Amino acid sequence: MSDEQHPDKNTTESKSPEGGASVELPQINFSTFILSLNSSALVHLGLETDPSTGSRVANLPLAKQTIDILAMLAEKTSGNLSNDEQRLLTNIVYELRLMYVKQKETSTS
Repeated sequence: MSDEQHPDKNTTESKSPEGGASVELPQINFSTFILSLNSSALVHLGLETDPSTGSRVANLPLAKQTIDILAMLAEKTSGNLSNDEQRLLTNIVYELRLMYVKQKETSTS
């Protein structure tokens, strides 16, 4: 088979929910999984638009849970990640914790 018949090895094809044209999704690896959780946390913090509703609504308990999941992954994978993966995860957890504290202070003022 030629290369034209194989999709990019770094993407995955997926049909749209309406059954229309396919959408290319990034290949799932540890970094894209962490970035996906980061995106979810940003939506729950109310800092990004929720793609399903088109609105920005903070849900701090869900944001905290997602941040805690990322922190747990950092603890459980310690010593098993590449330097880049470790740096990505550490930085994301740190930044999300700062954003969470800021949002929590804003919501109680």
